[in-house]
Amino acid sequence: MSALHPLTPAVNRRSSADGSLPAASAARPQALGTGAVHFLVPDGSALQGQAGEPGLFDQYRIAVLVPCYNEAATVASVVAQFQAALPGASVYVYDNNSTDGTAELARSAGAEVRRESRQGKGIVVRRMFSDIDADIYVLVDGDATYDALSARDMIARLVQDRLDMVVAARVEVEATAYRAGHRFGNLLLTSFVASVFGRTFTDMLSGYRVFTRRFVKSIPLLARGFEIETELTVHALELGLPVAEIPTPYYARPKGSASKLNTWRDGLRILWTIAGLQRSERPLLFFTSVGGLLLVPAILLATSIFTAYENEGVFPGLAAGALTIALTFLAVLSVTCGLVLTTVTRGRREAKLLAYLQQTEPGAKDELRMRSGGERDLALVPDIRASAQEA
Repeated sequence: MSALHPLTPAVNRRSSADGSLPAASAARPQALGTGAVHFLVPDGSALQGQAGEPGLFDQYRIAVLVPCYNEAATVASVVAQFQAALPGASVYVYDNNSTDGTAELARSAGAEVRRESRQGKGIVVRRMFSDIDADIYVLVDGDATYDALSARDMIARLVQDRLDMVVAARVEVEATAYRAGHRFGNLLLTSFVASVFGRTFTDMLSGYRVFTRRFVKSIPLLARGFEIETELTVHALELGLPVAEIPTPYYARPKGSASKLNTWRDGLRILWTIAGLQRSERPLLFFTSVGGLLLVPAILLATSIFTAYENEGVFPGLAAGALTIALTFLAVLSVTCGLVLTTVTRGRREAKLLAYLQQTEPGAKDELRMRSGGERDLALVPDIRASAQEA
């Protein structure tokens, strides 16, 4: 791997008027920065390989996955940029019921276009992960806000450090790129995840990521909408998988392109996601907290009942007593649920980890293969073959 070169804020790495990368972009390091932040891209010769030598892109099957919903203004540009940045990679555009001709434009740009009729980004990503077989996956939004050349650095980091996921941490190039409400929601969710797992990313809602096959084929995705990024991040942190984050340029949407996010609606989804994560990842803490909230009024009621009985010698009534008993019972039941679900959560994590370990690393070959008759191919394992011959 050749040296990485710092970028300076001289050259705009966005696409040219025809949607392609600038001619020099694919051949040598380009320059872009925001203030004190400098982005890095590998020397193209190392990624492509010298004459007669395989480069990084020649060794692995790379799939670029682009979920789209009404992205006619940008999808052709995104396809062209990634075709130029990642020569030899297959670009897949999944159209999620677009009505503006997104599919036709993506197909004309050279992408393989497929359709997912069930609405929701999470559903589309789940379908992508299920359908596409590759060694390395690049997941990116189709809104042209992400830098295609950064994928080269992300893939290089993934392979070089033997990681399972690399996330693009967005650094604004334009002041209007990132809305304040979205930034606050991202910060809130990121802080919460850090408190649960002890570590997190600085931009866990980024829609630009690179994965290995073993990550993609072992994650049980359940999210339906934009909470898919949270699920991807939590899965990696929950299992303690090797991951990294790389700062990348983040642009404002081009003219004619509209965001599908709604600050208030998706903000409520973030809060709901936080509550769901607390319940599923820390069930004992969650249900103990619920039990505590139930126990407080039970104690207050019990205190008032006993005080009235001592002072007046009269029991206040069956209703107050029944409510006290019910609240106490529910509090104990809640704590019990937390204890049981803690064991269930551990079992679920073990199952996920086993599914992950059954997958191979990018480009790795299985040492054992099954013949059509069901016998192992002993020729691939000399020690086993020798033992069999001696027997």
